[in-house]
Amino acid sequence: MGKEYEVVIGLEVHVELATKTKIFCGCSTEFGGAPNTHTCPVCTGMPGSLPVLNKQVVEYAMAVGIATNCTINQNCKFDRKNYFYPDNPQNYQISQLYQPICINGGVDIETENGGKKTVGIHEIHMEEDAGKLIHDELGENSLVDFNRSGVPLIEIVSEPDMRSADEVIAYLEKLRMIIQYLGASDCKLNEGSMRADVNLSVRQKGETEYGTRTEMKNLNSFRAITNAIENETARQIEIIESGERVVQETRRWDDNKGFSYPMRSKEDAQDYRYFPEPDLVPIVISDEWIDNIRGRQPELRDEKMARYAKQYDIPEYDIDIITSHKKLADIFEETVAICDNPKKVSNWLMVETMFLLKERGKSPEDVAFSPKNLAKLIDLAEKKTINNNVAKEVFAKVFDEDIDPEKYVEENGLGAVSDESELRIVIEKVIAANPKSVEDINAGKLKAMGFLVGQTMKEMKGKADPGVVNAILKEIFGI
Repeated sequence: MGKEYEVVIGLEVHVELATKTKIFCGCSTEFGGAPNTHTCPVCTGMPGSLPVLNKQVVEYAMAVGIATNCTINQNCKFDRKNYFYPDNPQNYQISQLYQPICINGGVDIETENGGKKTVGIHEIHMEEDAGKLIHDELGENSLVDFNRSGVPLIEIVSEPDMRSADEVIAYLEKLRMIIQYLGASDCKLNEGSMRADVNLSVRQKGETEYGTRTEMKNLNSFRAITNAIENETARQIEIIESGERVVQETRRWDDNKGFSYPMRSKEDAQDYRYFPEPDLVPIVISDEWIDNIRGRQPELRDEKMARYAKQYDIPEYDIDIITSHKKLADIFEETVAICDNPKKVSNWLMVETMFLLKERGKSPEDVAFSPKNLAKLIDLAEKKTINNNVAKEVFAKVFDEDIDPEKYVEENGLGAVSDESELRIVIEKVIAANPKSVEDINAGKLKAMGFLVGQTMKEMKGKADPGVVNAILKEIFGI
């Protein structure tokens, strides 16, 4: 019988904070600016420039620490991590090693078998991001963009408590949810505002000693993280089975090619020659400041789900989907406050909104329509001012352009026609044009009735009320 192995995983999650300006200067943190336009002497490491700490960074770090059950270190400070790399303009990074802002926390996740498990958080520390290297396609030159240099990060360092890719994804989703609900970051993996380094080792089941770990850097999609974990687990087991030893190193995962390759042997803290940052004073965090941040903490997802179950008459499935994205939850609550119809609001978010997001290749965080216009649309549909097909057509405009649905319906003549005399004229014309359907209905084949309804709707350019059309046809055929 073959040996059974267990994978041991810890994560270092880097999160770009949602401040308007960088951690140590006044430059913009906005994503996507022209290269090297969000820069100044501080974030490009010019001699003589001095950092000034952004207070909002400390408050976001504290908020995340409180939400993940950490102890706030009331006397913390910054350190210099010294290394040379072309996108690191000072040749050091200002980070926290000896006294990080948050320590000894943890979050609960659901495991594959439906149980609960706490993943410990060793620490959360603040630091500045580096710039970005852009390598040209021919591989002859590398360009550097310092827009990202100095963007504030928190690094969330877990304990090695995860035992599968599924647990890793559950932990990341829980972290992302908490941080988004706090408003501390948008956590968009595709834009690099949330990135994970995976520390992974393998050992025989039943062993208590950890195996030799490797680190895979800057994985920025859940798919890449899952693929990298599964591949690295298999690679390490193969090495152990062949009687060789796993080498401690940093590896880079290539998701397109489906394999990882070594970048460098793993450095330890002493290799970075850390020392206290001389240009920044220690941070002293008072009890009052912690209480103030704790008092400003918003309702997080677990609390929100419990409240929705009591307050709104909607299914558990709806609650789960709506609260899985803070943006959807905000729109849901604000729309319900206007139109007081939780189930209809839920339906429009769960069905049409999700359909259009998928069709447009967007995520729920990208939803741009206002609760006011969604409420107006629901009201138009409920009063049968427009029929369901027109409502969907109008909603697509609301989704894309946040137009006022009342004005749009009026300007485009999309109101439902339910005037019986007007409809009878069209229905009689449709009946005259479709003798075969009339014959089928008279022979008891009532499916043909649906065809006549469809033809009438076509004649009315979709603006007829199908219920009224159906009722008139039944009356005409004596059904």
